[in-house]
Amino acid sequence: MISDAARAAAVELFSPPFRSVFIKTLGLTLLALLALWAGLTSLLEWTALPWLHGLLPGLPSWAGVLVAPVTAMVAGLFLDDIAEVVERTAYPADPPGRALPALRALVLAVRFLGVVILGNIVALLLLLVPGVNIAAFFIVNGYLLGREFFEFAAMRFRPEEEARALRREHAGTVFLAGLVIAAFLAVPLLNLLTPLFAAAMMVHLHKAVSARRQVDSTRL
Repeated sequence: MISDAARAAAVELFSPPFRSVFIKTLGLTLLALLALWAGLTSLLEWTALPWLHGLLPGLPSWAGVLVAPVTAMVAGLFLDDIAEVVERTAYPADPPGRALPALRALVLAVRFLGVVILGNIVALLLLLVPGVNIAAFFIVNGYLLGREFFEFAAMRFRPEEEARALRREHAGTVFLAGLVIAAFLAVPLLNLLTPLFAAAMMVHLHKAVSARRQVDSTRL
């Protein structure tokens, strides 16, 4: 189920129907990363604390941590656009999902961004701990990105509480899918496409989980 969803999302990244949303998400991700990088380097150069200056040369190795909150922000803006393309091209016979009301979508996107930032601050600090750093990056981002992207995809078809309940019911599957997203996030350059890949993958995973759940219910 997870491998099928990941494979389908990877194939779709460079397909013609994704061209418009591909350009938008990639462009905004690049701009946001440049702004965040400039802000962090300026802050470290401006501060008078010597120990912070020592962190500056290591910033390039933290690029994956910086991409995670940017992914959350970009995904919050373009998730419905990505989901609509996936649903239209891969599931044309199914009823389309519904975008959340603009205000509610904004609130959820801000919450998503805040949670990912806090989680990655912890991961960033743990990067300094030998033997823990890589595991912390994958566990934090696997859990947070898996949870949030799945719920976003599910809420196009279900009320919020039902979407969260479905995610909890399939917590192990969602977490493993989140680890796939975290692995994608860890690959330089490719990680710039994380919002597109993660959103598309979770649309496919939600469809698969929903179909299996319906089959299981008919057997009872």
